[in-house]
Amino acid sequence: MIDKLNKAKEILKMYNQEHLLQFYNELTEVQKSNLLNQIMSINFEEILYLYEKSKTNVLDTTEEAEPVKYMIKDNLKDNKLKKFTNSGIKAIKSGKVGVITLAGGQGTRLGLNAPKGTFCLDTTPPISLFEILCNYIKNFSLKFNVSIPWFIMTSTNNYFDTINFFERNNYFGYDKNDIFFFTQDNLPVINIDKKLVLSEIYKVNFASNGNGNLFTALKKSNLIKTMEQKKLEWLFVGGVDNVLLNPLDPVFIGYTINSKCKVGSKTLFKKSPSDKSWVFAIKNGKPTIIDCEMFTEEISELTDNKGNYLYRETNMLAHLFHIDAITKMSTINLPYHRAFRKNAFVNEEGMKEVPEKPNIYKFEQFVFDAFSYFDNIALLRVNEEEEFAPIKSFTGPHNPEIALERYERYVLNKQK
Repeated sequence: MIDKLNKAKEILKMYNQEHLLQFYNELTEVQKSNLLNQIMSINFEEILYLYEKSKTNVLDTTEEAEPVKYMIKDNLKDNKLKKFTNSGIKAIKSGKVGVITLAGGQGTRLGLNAPKGTFCLDTTPPISLFEILCNYIKNFSLKFNVSIPWFIMTSTNNYFDTINFFERNNYFGYDKNDIFFFTQDNLPVINIDKKLVLSEIYKVNFASNGNGNLFTALKKSNLIKTMEQKKLEWLFVGGVDNVLLNPLDPVFIGYTINSKCKVGSKTLFKKSPSDKSWVFAIKNGKPTIIDCEMFTEEISELTDNKGNYLYRETNMLAHLFHIDAITKMSTINLPYHRAFRKNAFVNEEGMKEVPEKPNIYKFEQFVFDAFSYFDNIALLRVNEEEEFAPIKSFTGPHNPEIALERYERYVLNKQK
């Protein structure tokens, strides 16, 4: 223990982080060991590099941006709709499609001290976000008598809680051998003074490093090999909180397959130029998503000769990746984005303090940054009313009340 302590002290001194051991003598032997192991595992050079790099980031301009092609689902003619639907169903029935759910979030803003996927919609009886997703998958599995693997990415914090929730609910009647849980990576958070912070006197404060860690996490968990062994060709990637998100939409799957693209994404129409949503575009010859702040109102109003807006397609976290794309991205380090957040911390007196305003930076990778590593992307604009009802908090446009109303209208009513 003494050797490890001395080594930790050397590392902390090198990176000016000695404060992480300021309460060391107050800890139990187990706490001391855990804290030292945590310190030894931290790549201080990486987190400090990200901190410095994020201060000098220069936002892109849209001077070289070009519009990206897209298709509107509601405008598909019957022959196209039938073609895409049949292609999608064929892929599903052939066992070529799997589902990946990004479920690393906690339900804090919804009053839950539990994984967000455990939040229940106020139906009769109540139904959790996890069960809603499972029902979509289970229905297709039963309909076509096919195994549909479901990969669920959690955070390290909610991994066991998520598994326990599934076990208590008997995996919602789905074959547990077709469900695979894995965790994303963490990075320590850092404050405005370039100091890592403690969440407890014996623990450094870490946060999940974003949904863009998906590809690396799959590789680390050996799940890409599992996908290959199961002969999966297409993986749908979506969030856990959209109650209208059908991860096995045959039209979207068939549309992407027929496009010959390795990547597809559902989009929503950006109704107002002042909306803060990021926008799909072509940049340096590659598909990407550009910060809305880089789009002037004039650019947002541009249309083609048919009156279709050129820069109004926004991300709704509903993507389709070919297995080759998943494999490729597992070898690439995506860029990090900096977020300024409020986060409880241990102050100099060793007391837990909850700040009134943002106090730490966390660094996250985003799935959509993978798009720029491909030559093209298949975009399908969908009807927001029918396919987008995420639950973010009790206030604002994405709340449980609106989600419940749309879920009852577009899902439950169709099942009657």
